[in-house]
Amino acid sequence: MIISGGGTGGHVYPALSVVEALKATGPCDISLLYVGSEGGVEAVLAQRQGIAFQAIAAGQVRGLAPWVVARNFIRLVRGLIQARRIVREFSPQAVLVTGGYVCVPVALAAWLQHIPVLIYLPDLEPGLAIRVLSRFATRVAVSFPEVRRYFRADKTVVTGYPVRAAFFAADKVSARATFDLVTDVQVVTVFGGSRGARSINRALCAILDELLERCQVLHISGALDAEWVADRAKSLPTGLRARYRHYPYLHEEMVDALAAADLVVARAGASTIGEFPALALPSILIPYPYAGQHQDVNAEYLVQRGAAVKIADAELSSKLLPTIQALLDDRERLAEMSARARALAQPEAAQRIAEEILRLAKETRGAGFHAIE
Repeated sequence: MIISGGGTGGHVYPALSVVEALKATGPCDISLLYVGSEGGVEAVLAQRQGIAFQAIAAGQVRGLAPWVVARNFIRLVRGLIQARRIVREFSPQAVLVTGGYVCVPVALAAWLQHIPVLIYLPDLEPGLAIRVLSRFATRVAVSFPEVRRYFRADKTVVTGYPVRAAFFAADKVSARATFDLVTDVQVVTVFGGSRGARSINRALCAILDELLERCQVLHISGALDAEWVADRAKSLPTGLRARYRHYPYLHEEMVDALAAADLVVARAGASTIGEFPALALPSILIPYPYAGQHQDVNAEYLVQRGAAVKIADAELSSKLLPTIQALLDDRERLAEMSARARALAQPEAAQRIAEEILRLAKETRGAGFHAIE
C-alpha cells in the first residue's frame, strides 16, 4: 500500500488513521509506503509510525504568479516521472489519496498502471487537486452526505472523518496528569495547526497575563514562533507561570493536549471536524484567511451545529479574550457545545475507508498495498 499526500497534518493524519484500521483488521502482510512532498511534514509523521517514505517533486499551480505556476508545473511533471517509477517498483494493489498537490502525480501514475485509486476528501469542499483527480479515481470517500454533490454518485461513498483510536480512548484526568495540570482549574488549549499560526500566537501572548488569572493554558506555538513565545513566558509573573505550558510541537502527546482541555482555540483545518467531535471538544475557531475559504466552511460546519464559535483572524486582538472568558464562565453552554460536538463523532469512519480499500485491492493484483494522502 502507498500512502501519499500532505502539506499539512490535516491531510496526513486521516491517512494514518486508515493505516491503523488496516493493520487492525486487514491482511497481516500489508506492505506500506508513504509518498509525499520534498521537505513536507508528512515525512516525519509517516516515519514516526514506522512507514517507509519516499519524496517526490510537487507544487501548487493555482492562485500564484504565472512564473511560479510555470515552475511548479515543471515540478509536477518531474513528480509524475518519479511517481511512475515508484508505482512500478512497489506494484501496489490500490492507492489512497487524501489531498495536496503531491497526490496528483502519484494518483495519475497509479491510474496509468491500471491500479485502483481511492480518494478520501477530509474537507467539506474539494480543492483543485481532488476535483481533477476524482475523474481518474475508482472510488471517492467523503465525510459528510452534503459533499457527495461534488462527485459522481456512482463512485462516491460517505464514510465519516477517520480519526485515530487514541482520540476515542483519551481521558481528561490522565491527559491533565500528562502535562502536570491541576484538576480544579479550567484548561484552554491553543494551537494553530502543524506549522503554528502567528496571528493566534500574537493574540494569545498579548492577553496571557489576564487569561492565566482565569485558567490554565496549553499552548502549541509551532517551531517558527517558539523562541519569542518562550521569551514571553519568562516574563510572566511568578504566580502565573505554573498555569502555562508551552510547546513548539507535539506528536502523540497532541491527543492528550486536546483531551485535557475544557475549550480549544484553533484554526479550522479539516482535522477539527473529525478530532474535536471525537473528544467532544467545544472550540473557538479562527479560519486561516488565505486557505481558499476551505477553513471557513469547516468552521461553519461546527458553528451551525452548536459545537463551536468563530472569530475572524482580523478580529483576534479585540475578541479573543472576551470570547474565551464568556465561554469559560458559562459552564452550561460549554456542556451543551461538548454534547453537540460528541453527536458529530463517527468512530467507524477509518474502518469504513479501510474496508473500501481492501475491496478495491481484491480487484487487482500486486506485491503491496499503497495509500496516498
